[in-house]
Amino acid sequence: METTDPREKHPTPPFDEQDPLPIPGTEKEMTPKADHGEESYRGSGKLEGKVTLITGADSGIGRAVALAFAREGADVAISYLSEEEDARETERLVREAGRRAIRLPGDIADENHCREIIRRTRQEFGRLDVLVNNAAYQKSFNDISEITADELEKTFRINLFAQFHLCKAALAEGGLDTGGAIINTSSVQGYDPSPNLMPYAATKAAIISFTKSLAKQAIKKGIRVNSVAPGPVWTPLIPSTLDPTDFGKDAPIGRPAQPAELAPVFVLLASDQASFIVGATYAVTGGELTA
Repeated sequence: METTDPREKHPTPPFDEQDPLPIPGTEKEMTPKADHGEESYRGSGKLEGKVTLITGADSGIGRAVALAFAREGADVAISYLSEEEDARETERLVREAGRRAIRLPGDIADENHCREIIRRTRQEFGRLDVLVNNAAYQKSFNDISEITADELEKTFRINLFAQFHLCKAALAEGGLDTGGAIINTSSVQGYDPSPNLMPYAATKAAIISFTKSLAKQAIKKGIRVNSVAPGPVWTPLIPSTLDPTDFGKDAPIGRPAQPAELAPVFVLLASDQASFIVGATYAVTGGELTA
């Protein structure tokens, strides 16, 4: 069987061709295009019949996870802010895999919206087995003096408070079914923060702690809680918030990940094969240390 050098699986393209994008950025404006596994991901029934809700599923890691979940046999509720064209493409990929999909636009920084998308998912599909808290916001700052209270609060509301509200609703009566799973997206930034991403990194450290404490509660209801800590990944968040020219080249593997390279870990944690994995954070960082 022929194998591929992991450094060369996704050769680093010339990111200097990418123009800056307005926040939150969209897939159609990215140069080069990201790989979500459209041509490579092959399912094997690991999530057959499960119902899943993924935030930030319109693009990036969220789209790759939605595609993988669908090809593994899951129906997908696609939560996103307002990026309709991107969300419709994710919906198309899910339906192309033969699974059901619904789009749930709106701001997860709003607690009421968090409760509503849990309710809508159950209403449309009759159950809920997996919640993936993936949506996130970041902004780069050269110095702490540039960070306003409003900016700090916004970052925490989107990245941490939304996960709290969604988990709370998912663990209440009428939320996740027994045997379900919650997967929170944290980050290598939670372990090794970049000084220019101070608010974002702080939220990701908090998510790692939140995941551990919630896991100890949720398992008493038969629900597993874990997180995935990505390293540098080529998503719309990058050109809309950072200079992408040398993005990811400092990772030991020598390049950033493509979203498709994150999806298999989410599949594992969502599947019944992960029945003994509770309160863990899986680092997918290209070699960047998390301890």
